[in-house]
Amino acid sequence: MTSTSVDQFGRNIEYLRISVTDKCNFRCVYCMPPEGLQWLPKSEVLTYEEIAGIVGQLAPLGLSRVRITGGEPTIRPELEKLVAMLRAIPQIEDISLSTNGVKLPEIAQQLRLAGLDRVNISADSLRPERINRISRRNLDFDPVSSAIAAQKAGLDPVKINVVVMRGINDDEIIDFARLTLSHPWHIRFIELMPVGNMRDITWDHVVPSDEVLERVASLGNLSSFSGPPRGNGPASYYKIDGAVGSVGVITPMTHTYCSSCNRVRLTADGRLRTCLFGDHEVSLRDAFRSGLDIEPLFRAALAAKPLEHELLQMKVGGLRALSQVGG
Repeated sequence: MTSTSVDQFGRNIEYLRISVTDKCNFRCVYCMPPEGLQWLPKSEVLTYEEIAGIVGQLAPLGLSRVRITGGEPTIRPELEKLVAMLRAIPQIEDISLSTNGVKLPEIAQQLRLAGLDRVNISADSLRPERINRISRRNLDFDPVSSAIAAQKAGLDPVKINVVVMRGINDDEIIDFARLTLSHPWHIRFIELMPVGNMRDITWDHVVPSDEVLERVASLGNLSSFSGPPRGNGPASYYKIDGAVGSVGVITPMTHTYCSSCNRVRLTADGRLRTCLFGDHEVSLRDAFRSGLDIEPLFRAALAAKPLEHELLQMKVGGLRALSQVGG
């Protein structure tokens, strides 16, 4: 068994995003149709034991970092049990969570005690009425309270991801960036990725990251920053003079970062997807349930991992919504 996982282009694959559910308590305008989707039958969804078993087989091949995603992962009961199982795998050095943050005030501490290292919170507005409009739900979500809960629990660094949409929330860029002046948080502005059946979200809503940074610079001089000490992602980070936190931009549309991609994705029903916007995936679930070695399937998947995504050509591998693969 070799010690590293390298794809056909020499990229070292060390990071696995694990979707634990396709369901979500939000219906964000850029992520899921308002009516939701046809949910996976429970029998098709990997159990926590199966997820841990698959990671346990893949970790010795070079995986060292995992991120738990959804849908919305915190709506799956007793998520801390999965965190503890993943923490027990010797090769896994870093366990993170992507969440909309709604449940963090009540569960952040138990997730940390189970072994979760850090958290990314998705928050596209700081205004209650706008949060409800973007998420199409009224759950009394306060992003700042959730970030404070995560910070107090020791889930560090706290990152807040903002999908910037022209005419929808781009007037809050300064408000989000201002949070870094007094909080040690990392606010990451993500370029909108128009996908699938989101007919109300188009290319006209994309705000280039260069424009975002120009607006942030109105708060003070921006200097490049190496970023938080732990991270797997493609963000470029900056600090406003005097800030205790940082601002980052993630640029899938204007400056693709495919050449350094180090990740693959495991869907809730056990399919290994090698590119978020590709159409190549390999089912690991059935082989694992049959007691077969999944290493050959993993190797074959890496051999077919594409050089770059095809979102700019609107080829999205049959995705109806980002929620299907955990973003």
